Amino acid sequence: MPVPTIYYIRHGETSWNAEGRLQGAQDIALNERGRAQAAQAGRILAGLLARDGRDKTTLPFVASPLIRARATMELVRTELGLPPGDYALDDRLREIGYGTWEGSTLAQAQAADPVVYARRLAEKWMVAPEGGESYVDVQVRMTEWYHSVTSDTVAVAHGGTARALMVALGFETPASAAELYIEQGAVYVFGAAGIDDGIGSLRLRQRRA
Repeated sequence: MPVPTIYYIRHGETSWNAEGRLQGAQDIALNERGRAQAAQAGRILAGLLARDGRDKTTLPFVASPLIRARATMELVRTELGLPPGDYALDDRLREIGYGTWEGSTLAQAQAADPVVYARRLAEKWMVAPEGGESYVDVQVRMTEWYHSVTSDTVAVAHGGTARALMVALGFETPASAAELYIEQGAVYVFGAAGIDDGIGSLRLRQRRA
């Protein structure tokens, strides 16, 4: 069977992104910059689909149910000249849950929960905050989602789910994926040959939550 190509977009910026707060399952809306990033991603996607000879009207579009992903998807589809609301939702694409850390900055999470924070720093893929998920958990649901994809697809989701998908597909190790910064306003193409960000390589790697 041919390997489906995933055109993957992280949602645009929110006020919590700008403040360095862990969002997880919290439903935080896009800010003005995030809306501009979403529109930019739509323009980039239009170019990539033209480059790859894909018909935008026949591709499935699917998003995380969180409002920041849905709003991004609707702005992307508007840029493509498609009906904004004509896409599917899949709960498996939701962001990694941070449990009791949600709403905190990393510094605040460290101060409030130093033991778990230190363990997670050492084994980021394996350790979850209280009431939250580990990246192992997210990798399981992203693997399940990918195996349900039967054709080339446009997906709008989150940074955490992008990292988990990279590991699930064998493009990154848990150690390397944990350090990847997933850009907003960009499109990552997951295909048979690896990952392309529309320029030809992954960009700057740095530590992220």
